[in-house]
Amino acid sequence: MYIAGHEKTSFIDYPDKICTMYFVASCNFRCGYCHNGHIVAWDGKNIDEEEVFSFLKKRKLYIDAVCISGGEPTLHKDLHGFIKKIKERGFLVKLDTNGTHPHVLAALLDEKLLDYIAMDIKAPFHKYELVTGTKVDIEDIKASIDMIRHSNIDYEFRTTVCKELHTKEDILEIAAYINPSRRYSIQNFKDGATVLAGTNRFHPYDPEILEGIGKEIEGYFEKLKIQK
Repeated sequence: MYIAGHEKTSFIDYPDKICTMYFVASCNFRCGYCHNGHIVAWDGKNIDEEEVFSFLKKRKLYIDAVCISGGEPTLHKDLHGFIKKIKERGFLVKLDTNGTHPHVLAALLDEKLLDYIAMDIKAPFHKYELVTGTKVDIEDIKASIDMIRHSNIDYEFRTTVCKELHTKEDILEIAAYINPSRRYSIQNFKDGATVLAGTNRFHPYDPEILEGIGKEIEGYFEKLKIQK
């Protein structure tokens, strides 16, 4: 595993749990608004597994779960073994993914190695390649959505939105496709130094507009979260 970053404690990334987050290097998408640009454009620095498991041993009494984010974790052939070692140590595991490798998700779910999945849905399907900046097999995206919705574990879908790439109709189209689902988070873009395309390229939605969208789709999901 190539682990490019670590957030020691998070109270918000795993619902109702305290987790530690590891950010896996590299991604097969090039979303300009990505706020983890430093992870996508990895500089080669790596946190080795020995350091990971030493930390987990010390914090066992204070952490419920490990969140594996990125980048895109399912690109890494060592992901399965890495998660298995975490589970053997008694932690819950949350995986963040873009859904491009449904066969990897299937294997992890079959072996009951995941407790929570968060999948980013980047855009309505007809705009996926525009938003991600690369070729995308939409059937893989659809397969992952379907698999996650019908899994026996907790999950959420989420979409980061900005004015330049997402219209109101785009957001409603995504919500309609994944209706019904357990959780959906609409995350408003936030500019910053780690944005992949650089600062001042993209802009957030006015909170009032997102509130209005939320009112239109609130019956679609068990829990809808609008991060303004």
